[in-house]
Amino acid sequence: IGNKFLFPGPGFGGSCFPKDIRALSHTARQNGHQLEIVDAAERANRRQKRVLGERIRDAFGGSLAGKRIAIWGLAFKPETDDIREAPALQLISDLLEAGATVVGYDPVAMDNVRAQLGDRIELASDMYGAASGAHALALVTEWKQFRGADFRRLKDQMANPLVFDGRNIWDPEAMRDLGFTYHAIGRGHEQRATRG
Repeated sequence: IGNKFLFPGPGFGGSCFPKDIRALSHTARQNGHQLEIVDAAERANRRQKRVLGERIRDAFGGSLAGKRIAIWGLAFKPETDDIREAPALQLISDLLEAGATVVGYDPVAMDNVRAQLGDRIELASDMYGAASGAHALALVTEWKQFRGADFRRLKDQMANPLVFDGRNIWDPEAMRDLGFTYHAIGRGHEQRATRG
């Protein structure tokens, strides 16, 4: 792992790393050892996958009944359709449990999401369609097309300009200047939109 992968975010997923650390820990226990750092990494990842959902619920006072929440990025990382242990799956589960309607978009993982979740969530044909009428948007996977979003269009599409940037790809000051309430992982307190 190099600095290429060391960024704040909603947790890690995929087919290899989560499975490998569980296997390593299991093998160590079978041989009479406990790998506390490895076990702590697993616990921290499970916890981190719940942070976005908690922040979204908190922003609405705990209940998401009647709220439409958009999710951009469903794969565990950009440039893949792999959703195995993707942070978006935990977020979707948490949002549905809190009563939200969830609308997702991913450039390539839609078929896998549809196969796994069926009609539990809505899937939009594009990123702006997912955000249409949304009370909040959560960015979970940092696809390049999300970096260059048309934020004026996004704000016009949304019912409420509330954004949760799970990958810190957007500039908080620029988002505030555009009228968004901006939350991010790893940046401290939220950046609230100023109304003028």
